[in-house]
Amino acid sequence: MRRRHHLTVVLVLGLTLAGCANAGPAEGTVRVVGVVDGDTFRAIVGGREERIRLIGVDTPEVASYGGRGECFGSEAGAFAKERLEGHSVRLIYDRERRDRYDRLLAYVYIEGELFNLTLLREGYATALEVPPNTTMAAAFDRAEEDARAAGIGLWAACPSPG
Repeated sequence: MRRRHHLTVVLVLGLTLAGCANAGPAEGTVRVVGVVDGDTFRAIVGGREERIRLIGVDTPEVASYGGRGECFGSEAGAFAKERLEGHSVRLIYDRERRDRYDRLLAYVYIEGELFNLTLLREGYATALEVPPNTTMAAAFDRAEEDARAAGIGLWAACPSPG
């Protein structure tokens, strides 16, 4: 069942995004050179280092500049670092390729797995719908609901996440 759901998600994403023709870096495989936090990392794209923000997910903030992080922020950051740093990933864009901070916005595949979705399923993130990049919003909402119902990750550790 889980595999069939994943294949459906991949098919919907591929068909929906196939027609997107936005200016900017080409979709493709990049090497992750660093992880900023659970939903942002750095990679070499088109010969230059770019910050990439995962579409459709929001992880708790990590502690920075002497401040306190949010509940489960360090765990989400560590999970992203373990899974992404030093690895090759495939970037797939939605309708809008950059945010107001000039970060690339992407769906990220590692070894055929949609990492954005993994963060939600494993309870490291909440779903975050930011138009116009909403292609996967329904699937992301379902994954968050499943993690919440199972009480895993931040849903077990934090008083009132999301």
